[in-house]
Amino acid sequence: MKAKRTRLAHCTVVGLFLLWCVSAWSQAKPEDATWRFAVSGDSRNCGDVVMPAIASSVLEHNVDFYWHLGDFRKMSDIDEDMAVLFNGLLSIDDYRRDGWGDFIAHQVGPFGVLPVYLGIGNHELAGGKTRNEYVSQFAYWLDTPELRRQRAADPVHGDSLVYFHWQKKHVDFISLDNADEVGFSDAQLKWMEGVLAADKDNSDILTVVVGMHRALPNSLACGHSMNGDVDTPADLAAKSLGSGRRAYQDLLNWKRQTGKRVYVLASHSHFFMERIFETPYWKNAEGKDRGVLPGWIVGTAGAQRYGLPEGIPKDIRAETVVSGYLLASVTPNGEIQFEFQKVTPGEVPGVVRERFGDKFIEACFIENKSLKLHPTPPSCSEN
Repeated sequence: MKAKRTRLAHCTVVGLFLLWCVSAWSQAKPEDATWRFAVSGDSRNCGDVVMPAIASSVLEHNVDFYWHLGDFRKMSDIDEDMAVLFNGLLSIDDYRRDGWGDFIAHQVGPFGVLPVYLGIGNHELAGGKTRNEYVSQFAYWLDTPELRRQRAADPVHGDSLVYFHWQKKHVDFISLDNADEVGFSDAQLKWMEGVLAADKDNSDILTVVVGMHRALPNSLACGHSMNGDVDTPADLAAKSLGSGRRAYQDLLNWKRQTGKRVYVLASHSHFFMERIFETPYWKNAEGKDRGVLPGWIVGTAGAQRYGLPEGIPKDIRAETVVSGYLLASVTPNGEIQFEFQKVTPGEVPGVVRERFGDKFIEACFIENKSLKLHPTPPSCSEN
């Protein structure tokens, strides 16, 4: 009888183990399966309301990571959500001291254990903030063991932790720093060119996705991009324009030489727009070595929404006064489909609703707009 009970217990344990194996196998993501990631930027003004809604939606879509393209807090003035949270009693000095901590607690925290990658925006350098302060505050995200290993393996070493890249399932993700008005530094461009050179000979890399805050020059959102704004000093605008066009040409040349895919993502302009480089400048004009790269703008994570630029072709999707993110689906051959995923007040988690109240939440989704247009500088009209 004792032997029978022993055999029965043994069979039960084995059976449970087999059931666990079958369950684990059925839930595992095979290497040849489509997988997802999410990306957006510009969460100042109302990020403490909109970002938790984005996190809730992102987690429901079973993504592998979320990528923020910069402008976490306004810093040049107090964000509306933090003003409400502190009943209007927050001083500008206290706000600038606590704003990044608030971002971590209320905008990154809702993603839980999901990996989050942080790109830098121009407002990370507002209010007297510096890159050194930025690196110190966000070192946990900028210097992870994964990113540190990748930096050590890079053929060309950068001079800052603010820009970085990581590789995942045949895709190299490159996060760039064009937060200030001079655009990309020469050191950063040489680093990026080194990354592309290594990817060219790497048979495991099929695709490059490049993300940054300001859109590369001569896009459909040219008036608020690396072309500079109309009031940007001429010498700074020239440096930004030159470095941005160099980066674009590097990516275009790499795509042509390798036959691999390139996708370019940006925020900075507070709206959603697809196919942003289908402009007269980048269309391959006679006698000019140019071409169109697939590109998107997604500055829809809580910032005050802007008006859409004039002259957008009717077949190109562009929306403002919307909140949400890009949901990217990556196929095994490296092709990526991007879909703009809207979020609504109904997706704001209950704990956030209790903190801010229905009236402010509705204001963040509906009234948080200026619809101002950005005049285009002369470089936007160049052929």
